[in-house]
Amino acid sequence: MARDITDLVFDPQELAEAAFDGDLLRRYSVRSYRSATAVLQQRAPEEFAAIKRVLRAFTISATEIRSPGGNRMEATTRFAKLAGAAGFHEEVHIEADLVVKLKAGKGQSAQEVDRILRQDYIHNHMIDFWKGRVAFDYEWNSKDQTYDRDLYAFRSFFEAGVIDVGVIVTRELSNDFFKSLGLCLDRLGRETDQTVAAKFGASTTGTHKLISRIAAGRSGGCPVLAIGILPENITPE
Repeated sequence: MARDITDLVFDPQELAEAAFDGDLLRRYSVRSYRSATAVLQQRAPEEFAAIKRVLRAFTISATEIRSPGGNRMEATTRFAKLAGAAGFHEEVHIEADLVVKLKAGKGQSAQEVDRILRQDYIHNHMIDFWKGRVAFDYEWNSKDQTYDRDLYAFRSFFEAGVIDVGVIVTRELSNDFFKSLGLCLDRLGRETDQTVAAKFGASTTGTHKLISRIAAGRSGGCPVLAIGILPENITPE
């Protein structure tokens, strides 16, 4: 019987959780791909500490979830402000040309016989936040393809030598949780006919979708830490 690749490429759960304090683990799930937490601890301790400060300060209210706004609701803007205050640059793009040199002969004296420029070899991949050796993304209400885009961006930054690890914060909230929030609100705060479960039920955003794409190798060799927002992170107001 074939083994599940998820068991092979993700770190043991106890090792991933050991990098976080209990208060954060009550509010967030964590899954570490290719030793992501170890890389953060050893290669980017300052950035890792900054990420944990952002997570500790960040909450979402039930009212925000019930209100209009889609992916760019107030909580998303607030997350960006927290990341900026922690020293992360926002919406960082990577672009690169490739210079290919052909040399004839052996050793240092080999003569260059041709040179080819491949413009836009890496073109315009973007991450939400970047600091030091870490890419940091936040996804609240996006589709499957957004995870692919994020992971391919991590891969491009990693293969270019810009980062050592990527971190994605997304939600880990069941449809039953959204059902418990009742009806959506309009822009004036009045209840509508639409339920919160209907609003978010069709969305494919969630750690289960993200993890399946990480396991499929979308980020290449780039280590990735997947962080899921749990119900305990949602405040009443």
